[in-house]
Amino acid sequence: MRPYAKNLTMKIASSELDYVRFGKGDKTLIMIPGLTLKGVKGSALILAYMYRIFAQDYTVYVFDKKSNIPDGYTVRELANDVALAMNMLNIQNADVFGTSQGGMIAQYLAIDHPHMVHKLVLGVTASRKNETMENTIHRWIEMTDRNDFKALVIDVFKKMYSKSYIKKYKWLFPLLAVLGKPKDPSRFINLAKACLTCNAYPELNKISCPVFVIGGSQDKIVTGQASYEIADRLNCEIYMYDDLGHAAYEEAKDFNDRIYRFLKG
Repeated sequence: MRPYAKNLTMKIASSELDYVRFGKGDKTLIMIPGLTLKGVKGSALILAYMYRIFAQDYTVYVFDKKSNIPDGYTVRELANDVALAMNMLNIQNADVFGTSQGGMIAQYLAIDHPHMVHKLVLGVTASRKNETMENTIHRWIEMTDRNDFKALVIDVFKKMYSKSYIKKYKWLFPLLAVLGKPKDPSRFINLAKACLTCNAYPELNKISCPVFVIGGSQDKIVTGQASYEIADRLNCEIYMYDDLGHAAYEEAKDFNDRIYRFLKG
């Protein structure tokens, strides 16, 4: 019997890619996280709990980015890595859920490898860079360059979460500043730069599968307008949390429920 939640690693393109697998369903769900200070390695039990609503119907794969990310790597290349990983695992025609940078990757996966994507969920993401996104990414790169990881972690936290959430958990800032340091700062910088290569908007018409866009109107990283822009271009279903921002996927109690209903529908 397959273990309920497992941390795994595969060899891919002269590199390694960490991923988590959980669930016991016959269908497959691919989850692609966004730009993070820490990867998915060692997070199997946490992710399985957070996304337990999918475990009965799906076998879920949560893909990290590969360990070796060269300078100049693009979001489109990250999507090709996901496609390669899926091929290596003999996965075809899966439901795909990407958040933030993961949503950018998911768009290119659906554009370039349409046979691999059955349904697509795009959470708190953008189809092309905008001024807010550029300013935020450049700020994070500068902080990482000067090894100011405390400022980086606090800035990420403040931009992601709502005011009420920050007020509630502000006492954690000192601990987050210690635990949140990127394991590989140069990799984090190269992945951050990759966000700015996203320009899927002109090609969104190539996405032929059903799409659900979900985001936060108060998003201080990619903006809420970026979600509306995707939905307008695709003429697809959208749900926006008026009082939440980029971390809507953590703060909204019904976030996963809405995705589950779309995928089941």
